[in-house]
Formats: sequence, C-alpha cells, structure tokens
Amino acid sequence: MASRSFLFIYVLVMFSLAGMAFSDLSDDFYHHICPKALPTIKRVVEDAVRKERRMGASLLRLHFHDCFVNGCDASILLDQTSTINSEKTSRANNNSARGFEVIDKIKSEVDKVCGRQVVSCADILAVAARDSVVALHGPSWKVKLGRRDSTTASRTAANDNIPTPFMDLPALIKNFKKQGLDEEDLVALSGSHTLGFAQCFTFRNRIYNETNIDPTFRRQRQANCPRSGGDSNLAPLDPTPALFDSKYFSDLRSKKGLLHSDQALFSGGKTDDLVEKYSKNLGMFSKDFAESMIKMGDIKPLTGKRGQIRVNCRKMISTMIFVPKLCQPSDGLLRMQSGKRGEWGCDASILLDQTATIDRFEVIDRIKSEVDKVCGRPVVSCRTSWLLQLVTLHGPTWEVELGRRDSTTASRTTANNDIPTPLMDLPALIDNFKKQGLDEEDLVALSGGHTLGFAQCSTFRNRIYNEINNIDSTFASQRQANCPRSGGDSNLASLDPTSALFDSKYFSNLVSKRGLLHSDQALFSGGETDELVKTYSTNLGTFSKDFAKSMIKMGNIKLLTGNQGQIRVDCRKVN
Repeated sequence: MASRSFLFIYVLVMFSLAGMAFSDLSDDFYHHICPKALPTIKRVVEDAVRKERRMGASLLRLHFHDCFVNGCDASILLDQTSTINSEKTSRANNNSARGFEVIDKIKSEVDKVCGRQVVSCADILAVAARDSVVALHGPSWKVKLGRRDSTTASRTAANDNIPTPFMDLPALIKNFKKQGLDEEDLVALSGSHTLGFAQCFTFRNRIYNETNIDPTFRRQRQANCPRSGGDSNLAPLDPTPALFDSKYFSDLRSKKGLLHSDQALFSGGKTDDLVEKYSKNLGMFSKDFAESMIKMGDIKPLTGKRGQIRVNCRKMISTMIFVPKLCQPSDGLLRMQSGKRGEWGCDASILLDQTATIDRFEVIDRIKSEVDKVCGRPVVSCRTSWLLQLVTLHGPTWEVELGRRDSTTASRTTANNDIPTPLMDLPALIDNFKKQGLDEEDLVALSGGHTLGFAQCSTFRNRIYNEINNIDSTFASQRQANCPRSGGDSNLASLDPTSALFDSKYFSNLVSKRGLLHSDQALFSGGETDELVKTYSTNLGTFSKDFAKSMIKMGNIKLLTGNQGQIRVDCRKVN
C-alpha cells in the first residue's frame, strides 16, 4: 500500500517530469497564488517614477525590447556570462537600456510578500510597463500573466529584431509584421515615445542631413547635439516627456519627430491618417495603445513547463543550482528541495533497487548523470542529487545543508514499520513523526506536500465509501466515479484541486471535509492540529514558511557524513 512519504516523493518526481499544467496566460493568474504581487509591483514602480519621472519610459522600453527579441520572456534582463550572450550589449540596448535596478527591487519585494519565488521576471516586466504608463497619466489595461522566464538570451536576435531609430516606413512595417503586429500596432506602440528621451547619436543624422524637418526644431536640437561628440546627450522625444499625451503625434504633423523612424510614420505614407487621428484624439490613441500593448505582451510567451521562474532576474538558474559550487571544496548552504525520510535517515536508501523493481527514479538518475558530468567525477551523493526544487511548481525555496553521504544498504522491513501510511489516525501520525524528532507543526506542514500530485484509488477507497460522517458527500461521489468498490486500484485522484500548483487549497479541502486520504482528514477532525490547518488554509505565506522550515528539519534526520556510507556512482546500486 502506498505511503504518505512515497506519495509525496512520487508527486515531486512526476511533476518534475511533466512540468506545470498551465499553458495559457490569464489576467488573474496570481489572484490565489499571491494576491499581493500586483499591488507590490505598482507600489515599487510608482515610487521609482516619483523619484525620477524618466524611469517610467525606461521600464516601458525594457518590456518592448524584451518582447521583440524572442518573445516576452525576460531575456533582456540576463547578464553576460560564459554561456549567456547578453542582449544588454546589443545595438538597441547598449548604454541605453536602464531600469534594471528597479526590476531587481520589484523582484525582491514581490518574493518577500509572496513568501517564495512565484512571480516571473517576464510578468514583472509586463506589469511594470503598464504601471509606468498609468503613473504618467496614461491608460491602464489588464495584463495577461503566467509567463515564465527564458533560460537564454541572444544579442544577435536583439540586433536583428529590435527596430532601429534609422528605419523607414516599409522597414518598420516589415519589422512589426514579423512579430504579428500590424500597422495600427506600429503607430500606437510608437506613440510610447510620448514619454522619455533619446541620445544624440540616434538622431544626429536627422537634424543635420534630413530635409523633412522643421528648421526651428532642427536648430534647437543641434544646440545640444554637435556634429561630433556628445553622443549620449539627451533630447526629449516629445515636448512633455513625463506625461502620456498626444503631442508626439502633433510633433510628427509639424515635422518635429526627433528620430527618423518617428517622422517616417508621417511622411506621405499609409500611416499618415492614423497619426493625424491620434494627434487630435487622445482617447482613441490611449485605447489603441492599450490594445496593442496587450497584443505585444502575447508575443511568444513561455508557459507551462517551458522556461523557469528565476530567483534572480539577471541570472539564469542552472539545471541544478548547486552544481557550479559543489564541484569546489568550500561548498556551503544552497537552495534545493529535500526528500526521503524514515528510520534509516536521509541516506538515499530508498533509491536502491531490489532487482530493478522501483521504476520512478529516472529523474534522479538523470540529475546524478548531469552533476557528475559537470563536476568531472562522482562528487555529489545521490541523497544530495535528490534535492528537488519546488520553485517550478510555484512553491517556496530554502537553504539546505549539504554534504550527505549515501547508505550501503536498505531495509524494506524498516520502511514498512516507519513510513506513515494513508490509513493512520491523528495519534498514530503524531507518534510516528515524534519518533523522527518532528513535532505536530512539522506533521501538518509536511503533510501539506499533498498540495501537489495524486494518490491511487487503493489508498483512499475505504474513506470515500465508509467514512460517511467525516467526508463531504459531493466530494465522495466525485471520487467514487473513478474509484469503484473493487478494481481500478491504480486509478488516480488529485490530492487537492490544483495538483500541479503549490498553494493552500489542500488545507481548505480539509476544512471542508474533502481530504482525500484518511490520514489527510485526520489533521482536521476535532483534534489538536485543527487550528494550524485553519491558519494554513487562509495564509499561504505562513504555510510556505513553515513548510520550508520543516523540510530543513526533516532533511537533517540521521545523516551519514564524513567517512560514513559512500558516494554512489549509480544511485540505484551500491558501489
């Protein structure tokens, strides 16, 4: 019969393989995961814009330049490394893209209020762009959310795809069309130049060599942008660079567009009429701008199991975060996920095969193989290799003490005796956890691991057919539909309604008498753990914090260190 701990590990492995169940963007993506996320982004953006009005344009530009490369995936934020060809040094961004420190602050503040790394850097860019426009008296719109972050960047793609200030109208139309954007999007999004400034080198040729330019405007700009030198001197893109209005379009009609690519929108071509309309109708421009921003935000987002949620917006999380450090002698604390527990302690004994009978550890095998490859030798124990991240399922992260060694034996008898079963009542669970040095708070917090994954029919059949006094009748009927009184033992049911998302609905279910396993519902059945279940059901931050703390505590049960045990070459076999 499946045990609680085995189900927990099975869930982690299965979803590490399958990835998350999300595939579409939605404007309410964080409503339940972290309702404070968007207000926090707004607060930090407003504070940044209050301190420097120009920052609003900078944050808007970051989102624009991110989406035009390989989709809205936060690739623009990645710093240069030996494996990352940063977009920050591309022609369009080098010495001009700014606002990175504001994004860093947003990420830090959001992670703090959410209690974990749950909001992607790509979503932060999209929301910060919207909030910047609003802070400068522009329109608002619902930002679709649920993006994940890229694991790479491309300076070449940035050079090829971000429109330049030297493009004429046909080139601009072609450039936007490659991104799935039409001529109306081109004009509306170019209207973002109602905000901010440009550097002298981007408009020098226009003010000295072009004829379709107002003479007075030309002389004004030449005063601060000489024929040579002063490349970084700034000029406003419209007369009110800290206010979202329609003067940018009025300037185009008067031949006062600062950039060649600006004036190209009103130069006898097919976009002239739209420029004229926007110059006279701020409401129309605002409406179309918002619609085009939503459309641009949909350019090739990474969702589901693609990409990652970065812990740091400027750095890519490697396949195993600890790999680069662990190959060095002075390794310390690193953020990874803990796993197996039992009488024999955290020693990877569960990975040892009888005769290849355990078949769900391919992920561990692959991790071990990759780690040994980058370290150049078997230096990381299987127990360490088993520290899986919950971040990909929007769960918390924590620092794990490393240096465990692997057991040279395993015991089915001890596993049968010590791993808690799904049939245990509360006193038995408390006693079982107490034998491992874990208290009632650890019991409830770690049981919350059932916010993820599924259980087999054989583990909950008795509950849905015989425990009529402590189960919601509708819930029982729903589960009976896929778990008959006999047969179908391996049929699966989710342990909570959002089985691919780390949240607090597992505890809400217990309060509603919808715990799937007997040992789940035992946590909320009139006993001493009821109050903690209630607390977790309404406070995801408290649950996440306590879960992480209990995982650290569980990960330290009877470790093998020093000369004890071994470092297995093959996690399934003793050396």
